[in-house]
Amino acid sequence: MRDRKIRAVLFDLGETLLDFGRLSTTRVFREGARVSHAYLRSLGQRVGPFEWYCWKNLFILRLRVLVSSITGNDFDAFALLQRIGRRRGIMLTDEQWREFAWRWYEPLGRIGRVQDDTPPALAALRDAGLKLGIVSNTFVNRESLERHMEQFRILEYFPVRVFSYEHSRRKPYPGIFERAAELIGEPFERIAFVGDRIDKDIRPALKFGMTAILKAAYTNAGKSPPRGAHRITHLGDLPALIEELNVAAVPCG
Repeated sequence: MRDRKIRAVLFDLGETLLDFGRLSTTRVFREGARVSHAYLRSLGQRVGPFEWYCWKNLFILRLRVLVSSITGNDFDAFALLQRIGRRRGIMLTDEQWREFAWRWYEPLGRIGRVQDDTPPALAALRDAGLKLGIVSNTFVNRESLERHMEQFRILEYFPVRVFSYEHSRRKPYPGIFERAAELIGEPFERIAFVGDRIDKDIRPALKFGMTAILKAAYTNAGKSPPRGAHRITHLGDLPALIEELNVAAVPCG
């Protein structure tokens, strides 16, 4: 009997590690536009009236999001905003551009939270010898996401971080899971995948032979996990579940 003990755990990001809940994307975008517009003005950049700046960027980003949802191809929102800014004559240093990206993300960052039991659970998994990584569908710049995770002191647990905008395609595209498995150094049958989306996380994990674990969130409220998947309410439940699964996976005799 082949050893199928779990040696690594991959996590989705939004509504799995970071909880944002239901929110008004237009309101969050508008606040990000306000903060980034003020930042550019503080640097003496000529950015024009706020409303023009806000709605032009909103139109372009929403168009790209629509295309992404249809094609399954992702995009780098920071690179897009940077190109728009440079065409308007905005000149910043690399450090200022990174801060500009953070100012766009900051209002969303103020909303996102980590449950109290998440850091201890991650520490327990790491101390048990498990490799940890992230696989996330996102067009948000890596540095902004990592800065947010660092605020909650969870970034250190994830040496492997795979973001869809860096790989062009979004989950459930097989390539993004294959890349994560390659980076974490384990075959699919020894990896658990924890996520909140049945369509993007759980069904693909089962298809590729991973142990699929659905974390309760508003995105799956009232839905049952597919056959063969497991369910947890909080990430604090995860170490005990994996220990139980690993005990059951040890070959007998």
